[in-house]
Amino acid sequence: MRIALAQINTTVGDFTGNVERIVQFAAQAERERASLVVFPELALCGYPPRDLVERLDFLERAESELQRLAQLLPPIPALVGSVRKSGTSQGKSAADVAALLRRGRIEADYVKRLLPFYDVFDESRYFEPGSGPLAYSLDGERLGITICEDAWNDKHFWKRQLYPVDPVEETVKAGGRILINIAASPFAAGKIQMRQQMLSALAIEHGVPVVYVNLVGGNDSLIFDGSSCAFSARGELRVRAKSFEEDLVIFDTAQESVCLRPEPEPETEAVYEALVLGTRDYVSKCGFRKAIIGLSGGIDSSLTAVIAVSALGHENVLGVSMPGPHSSPGSVQDARKLAANLGIELRVIPVTPIYDGYISSLREAFARYAPDATEENIQARIRGNILMALSNKYCGLVLSTGNKSELAVGYCTLYGDMAGGLAVIADVPKTMVYDLARCANERGTGSGPIPQACFDKPPSAELRPNQTDQDTLPPYEILDAVLRAYIEERLSAQEITERLHIEPAIVSDIVHRIAKAEYKRQQAAPVLKVTEKAFGMGRRFPIANKYLE
Repeated sequence: MRIALAQINTTVGDFTGNVERIVQFAAQAERERASLVVFPELALCGYPPRDLVERLDFLERAESELQRLAQLLPPIPALVGSVRKSGTSQGKSAADVAALLRRGRIEADYVKRLLPFYDVFDESRYFEPGSGPLAYSLDGERLGITICEDAWNDKHFWKRQLYPVDPVEETVKAGGRILINIAASPFAAGKIQMRQQMLSALAIEHGVPVVYVNLVGGNDSLIFDGSSCAFSARGELRVRAKSFEEDLVIFDTAQESVCLRPEPEPETEAVYEALVLGTRDYVSKCGFRKAIIGLSGGIDSSLTAVIAVSALGHENVLGVSMPGPHSSPGSVQDARKLAANLGIELRVIPVTPIYDGYISSLREAFARYAPDATEENIQARIRGNILMALSNKYCGLVLSTGNKSELAVGYCTLYGDMAGGLAVIADVPKTMVYDLARCANERGTGSGPIPQACFDKPPSAELRPNQTDQDTLPPYEILDAVLRAYIEERLSAQEITERLHIEPAIVSDIVHRIAKAEYKRQQAAPVLKVTEKAFGMGRRFPIANKYLE
């Protein structure tokens, strides 16, 4: 059997556009003489639809569009992810389904059984689970159909199972001889390789070929890498689609041929490509064409600008340099050089006159108080106001430039450097920012677009004389190690101290800063997720709470 893996980029709620894309890829699969074309999870309605599935009109539209799609498809059978009414009198009103479309009608329909409710997933909130396996006969083959999480509960691969049933095992017992899994599995660093290892283990364990078709593209904070693949019954990787691009590849179960698209190497390259894709799709799917970035001359804003140019083109990125009373001449020069290297427009708007006006207006109110962080935050908020004014006037989306390390401990200013519609690198620790910046320069021509001075100078907000980040924070190598252990690995302060051999007082201070900054993070722009645990929809802590380790 020749199975076409069609990884496509869909938009939530764009039924017309998604149907057109599915028909287009199905026609390509037909031209390549495939016996079946397989599309990702919820491809018809887009993933994740979230509370849209609680609207009856959305479910009814999805059902009618699936019927229309069945009529529009070429003769090739197609397995398409969609949503429909669950048909139950109790429980959730919606079901996440894989529909087999053939001869103008829906011939089979499998309902997802394992509904994740952790990290960024809310599926048990919305969907009614399926009750049993599906093995569908096509051209003499028995196809075992599953959806995403259904394949992530193998007792031989995971140390701890999250669910009492194993849909893959039951599907094979029901007669499935080719396992097909349609998915919407978000990207995180290291996940592409781990996913392939898991799927290979499934093929070996059950002695059946495994076909995996993943969504590609960005939807809100989530980035889907595609990386669809197929394995022989011996667990050999036979087919691999592109990462971070739409693609269609053919898996022939009767041949030993191999078709492996290149995958990003090293992992830093994958994170960079994920951020580019996430930025491009967020901007375009939200109806914007241009991005506006405050360029400080530092490494964070430089990396954000390079990502934006890769995503949108240099003609659609505006850089804004806003020198203030404590900005160094070198920082302004670095911003100018970066803009010239990238070929983007740069506007220089000094904030010192505006800042002086603020201080003059507040002189009487501040008379009994010594200067402190208030004056620093005023400078940041002036810059935020300027960026948002340009956003309104030019209809461009402001990209905030703060990194994960700063956001974690609250080293950022509400309505200042946090202003913006998308936080591009807010899931990127500061140490990784430098790695990505070097990656960006290696991808460019010559010495790369980011000036060497951005790598060499100590990080600084430049909001007071001779300021550096390490006046307030531990060295980033230490800070990032603690943040990873505490946020992503969920270790306690004591466990971090013992494992990393860092002074307890430093660890305790970082943990307390994380807790105190929750109110800031919950007002931040959406964060593009590239690590195992990002701030935002996948990490939910109360703002008002008094628990401290």
